[in-house]
Amino acid sequence: MTTLMIQGTTSDAGKTTVVAALCRWLARQGVAVAPFKPQNMALNSAVTVDGGEIGRSTALQALACGIEPHSDMNPVLLKPQSDCGAQVILRGKVYGNMDAIDYHAYKAEAMQSVIEAWQALSSRYDVIIAEGAGSPAEINLRANDIANMGFAEAVDCPVLLVGDIDRGGVFAQLVGTLELLSETERLRTKGFIINRFRGDISLLEPGLDWLTERTAKPVFGVLPYLHGLIIDAEDSVGTSGSSERGALKVVVPVLPRISNHNDFDPLRLHPGVDLIFVGPDQPIPSADVIVLPGSKSTCHDLVWLKQQGWPKVIARHLRYGGRVFGICGGFQMLGTSVEDPDGLEGEAGLVEGLGLLAMATRMVAGKQLRTVQGTLRLGGSETAVSGYEMHNGVSSGVALECPFAMISNGPDGAISQDAQVMGTYMHGVFDEPEACAAILQALGLGSQQVSVDYHTHRQRQLDRLADAVEASLDVNQLRSLLNLV
Repeated sequence: MTTLMIQGTTSDAGKTTVVAALCRWLARQGVAVAPFKPQNMALNSAVTVDGGEIGRSTALQALACGIEPHSDMNPVLLKPQSDCGAQVILRGKVYGNMDAIDYHAYKAEAMQSVIEAWQALSSRYDVIIAEGAGSPAEINLRANDIANMGFAEAVDCPVLLVGDIDRGGVFAQLVGTLELLSETERLRTKGFIINRFRGDISLLEPGLDWLTERTAKPVFGVLPYLHGLIIDAEDSVGTSGSSERGALKVVVPVLPRISNHNDFDPLRLHPGVDLIFVGPDQPIPSADVIVLPGSKSTCHDLVWLKQQGWPKVIARHLRYGGRVFGICGGFQMLGTSVEDPDGLEGEAGLVEGLGLLAMATRMVAGKQLRTVQGTLRLGGSETAVSGYEMHNGVSSGVALECPFAMISNGPDGAISQDAQVMGTYMHGVFDEPEACAAILQALGLGSQQVSVDYHTHRQRQLDRLADAVEASLDVNQLRSLLNLV
């Protein structure tokens, strides 16, 4: 078994896509490969085959490997609930809530879970491609580090450092990061990958020569900027793709604790949808549909939604015939109240909902984590749907007597009597082409629409990444580092 770790000079340097690219490149050669991320902080997560929860980016990398995501692949997942606190997911299960200082002290214990998960994964696969988090040069976080060099040192694996040239200053990023590492950490850093380059490579070559001379470490290659690449984003909310004239205008508020915004990736791709994300204090544009997304702290984000003036906008939107759709936490907000008596998602209390559906939600211990299948109940017809649930809340009320879908464990969601308001607990409802078409039709797009196969799109994007590895990196040097020669 061989482990190679990809670390970055910054967050969003491209670690996730580089790991996914290497995983797909190796899988296409018949190598039994798996991804691994010791610690992740993200509100985008996925349900695993063993009933756990891991970061969405790691699940994407498992897809690149052609294997099912497993909780061993991301043993520590931190889901922020405030600026100073997070829910700690340990090997797929909720461990508890911690503030930043308490978690910093807990990391030495968390490392044991990290090593155990890595050992379990290593027993099943020949190659592990591990991904760091943020930067290994965060001086204030280096004590008891489990996310970057702390893990690499513990398992004695080589590291490649990725820098994003599209941001500018890539040579300062790479050299500066290397300078801030310890001597043993610099020794295990075997070279660099420069990411997102556009232009004439010959103009970059003098800089590459200088970098190798300055650091005595090789550049494994320069990956190109892949235009039109739309694939699961880890942290940032992605912009929409191009849409056709007369497209359905869908507006989504970017909640402070927005979770699983990857739900909207199929809509970003859909030419019949003009998807607009609205951040804090931005003007709220007119729309055909307002979609309230998932939230890690529903009560907190519901208060924020009111402070930003969304209830008045939504009320006017409905008076003029618009539609509102809620997903998970966004669905809970549509009811009369959301109560969190034990502070499972932040401060304990009760918040009045938007009052658009006759139901109330109460947060209870024991997060629902499961993949689900069933049929949509829209417009008198039934369409197959699949997705996953990931929530603490339990909703009750007469609105649930008209469900959005019938799934494996019973009715899901609700639809108002006038069909202007609907919601679901399911994430991933737009992923299947037929379900996406049925939902968009119910939201007003019409029946004559282009079908978007999001699953096929993701596979093609992963192949694009693997092709870039094959064409742009020194694959012989990579194989040698992975002991595949």
